[in-house]
Amino acid sequence: MTFKPHHFDPTILREYDIRGIVGKTVTDADAWAIGASFGTMVRRAGGHRVVVGFDGRHSSPALSAAVVKGLRTVGVDVTRLPLGPTPMTYFTAKDRQFDGGIMITGSHNPPEYNGFKMVLQNKSVFGDMIQTIGKLAAAADWESGAGAEEELDIRGDYINRLLKDFVINREKPLRVAWDAGNGATAAVLNDLVARMDGEHFVIYGDVDGDFPNHHPDPTVDKNLIDLQKLVAEKKCDIGIAFDGDGDRIGVVDENGTVIRCDMMMVLYCREILKKHPGATIVGDVKCSPVMFSAIESMGGRPLMWKTGHSLIKTKMAEVKSPLSGELSGHIFFSDSWYGFDDGLYCAVRLLNILSAAAGPLSSLTADLPVLCSTPEVRLEVDEARKFKIVDSLAKQAKKDAAGQDGVRVIDIDGIRVEYPHGWWLLRASNTQNAVTIRMEADTEKNLTVIYDSVQALIRTEALDLTNPL
Repeated sequence: MTFKPHHFDPTILREYDIRGIVGKTVTDADAWAIGASFGTMVRRAGGHRVVVGFDGRHSSPALSAAVVKGLRTVGVDVTRLPLGPTPMTYFTAKDRQFDGGIMITGSHNPPEYNGFKMVLQNKSVFGDMIQTIGKLAAAADWESGAGAEEELDIRGDYINRLLKDFVINREKPLRVAWDAGNGATAAVLNDLVARMDGEHFVIYGDVDGDFPNHHPDPTVDKNLIDLQKLVAEKKCDIGIAFDGDGDRIGVVDENGTVIRCDMMMVLYCREILKKHPGATIVGDVKCSPVMFSAIESMGGRPLMWKTGHSLIKTKMAEVKSPLSGELSGHIFFSDSWYGFDDGLYCAVRLLNILSAAAGPLSSLTADLPVLCSTPEVRLEVDEARKFKIVDSLAKQAKKDAAGQDGVRVIDIDGIRVEYPHGWWLLRASNTQNAVTIRMEADTEKNLTVIYDSVQALIRTEALDLTNPL
């Protein structure tokens, strides 16, 4: 069979997935070529079976169909899943031992976006492997064949596996508020909570690719307002939210206070490090030093690493970590789980911890140092320039920090500058046309000092902290 070369818009080939605007930078033709290129990689790695899942975006069914055609054209046998969260596709690939998996999802991006997350032989596809997909397409260097196609409704098996690790204390039934955000978790959440002990209250539990109630990103506090109201109204012990494709989690306590995911990691570590003393726990560069210090105080070995679900998963496997996580809500268990990020599984493990606790959720974080911090701030920039902007600002920040006593500069991902009284981070987002910033300090006064210095720095690139996305 003779193929014609296909060229992707270079902005969609990101560090750890492929993502863009449907009809502009991502088309059905792109999806076909992604299927053909990824299928070729699977074939040349000695495999021939790939599972394909899709989320609730309006464009996902058509993109999924095009991916399947591309896979089959290069001789790959395809198993199609029903609409569901990204972790359900990961679970199927692991549990059923597929050679690869593709999830069509725009994750937490606005409705007009969509994209593709991939695993190959149980490893994330990212970095150079993403670029290989582009090179294979540009050269039309594809295998040929006639792959088969089947459907598999894995939802029941996936829910059963989640519930296998649900060991809640039946003497302490919990009241739990859930916000599916009209995202892909809604395809399984209602069936899951119907089989859980306790009382459960679900909002936005229907799949709607327009996300009519709020944007599906639980790291943005305004997206948790309805969940906080539900917790207060129903007098719940905890509130849990998910992003658009269900691989990230957001949590509020019984008072409606947001618990950042680095602090959630501390709660998980108290359990994990008892079973795995001295284990390495990986956290991304956005995480608070409070988390890294707590891990060390519990006898663990904290390791700071680059942001990105694929990057964290890869480092986690490399250092044999039982638990790793990002501030953004991607949390990865290899203790009793498969090592991938799954918001629903994180919820199960957190409910177990809360059920066994003597006090409310707020009491579990009461002993941790309270720092003054900003959430993750995202500033819109031109997609083609964002990395150059960060490189330029990082060079200036290093120059400014040189010779200052007690200042530590970390440049494994963007730039993180740590002082005795606080720290700040600036990096390029790999999922949006944005740079992201986070700051933290021991007092409001010191946070203001850091804020002002960062504001002065980024204004040299015409950016302003008062205009976040």
